Amino acid sequence: MEQPMRVYAAAKLNLTLDILGRRPDGYHLLDMVMQTVSIYDTLLLTPTQHPGVDLLCDRAGIPCGEENTVRKAARLFFQQAGIRGGGLRIQILKRIPDQAGMGGGSADAAAVLRTMNRMYHAGFTMDELCKLGLKVGADVPFCLRGGTMRAEGIGEILTHLTPMPQCFFVVCKPSVGVSTAAAFAQADRDGASYPRFTPAMTEALAAGELPRVAGGLGNSFTLALPLPQIEELRQTMLRRGALGACMTGSGSAVFGIFSERVPAERCREALREEYRSVFVCEPVGAESY
Repeated sequence: MEQPMRVYAAAKLNLTLDILGRRPDGYHLLDMVMQTVSIYDTLLLTPTQHPGVDLLCDRAGIPCGEENTVRKAARLFFQQAGIRGGGLRIQILKRIPDQAGMGGGSADAAAVLRTMNRMYHAGFTMDELCKLGLKVGADVPFCLRGGTMRAEGIGEILTHLTPMPQCFFVVCKPSVGVSTAAAFAQADRDGASYPRFTPAMTEALAAGELPRVAGGLGNSFTLALPLPQIEELRQTMLRRGALGACMTGSGSAVFGIFSERVPAERCREALREEYRSVFVCEPVGAESY
């Protein structure tokens, strides 16, 4: 067997998430600012002699069947690249929390598409890879590009923004879950009448002012379906020195922004007394991709 190729998939955080309405096909229109951060899954890709995609994951509870986004991405790549009888073994070593709103599955799928493009010398451009990725999941195109970006439509219309100022994120995944379907349904009932956070965030990033960025965080999901546990965690981070704190994506991870590492590390240690999944991480720029 060939030596595996080791690659890394970075998590993402939503600095903002605005729900604007719903399309006739049922997909919701969003306007978001997303940021890749230094929490990584590790993937090992090994070409095999037998056709098909073998997928293994070291975290219990992650489905590895046909519904897995990584498996979908690999199969779609073989199909679009015209590789008949291609075989690939993929091992995922998970560190990004699942069901957290941090894009772990999308990040892994994006890493597989990027890596297979190199392994098989397919020559797909980034735009072409993003079109493939969109068939796998709405966040995959962003995870392919990375950095600080505005995502519109269902997440596929991407615009590079001024990079996030240097800072430290404390990210905590509580045990409570957020029902994406229930939150979207409530947003529909509310007529998507929530405040808009994204336009002000793009201006704050352009100004390069971290306190302004931290003060502009916002997520329509927390307005549609407010949960006491999420708000309690957010307030704890603020009391521990965060300049701002918010839930990411459809949840349930909450992050706080700190200007210095030491207060961030202290916040992490305090949260670890109650929560299992707590991280300190930094922004990752698009140039790292």
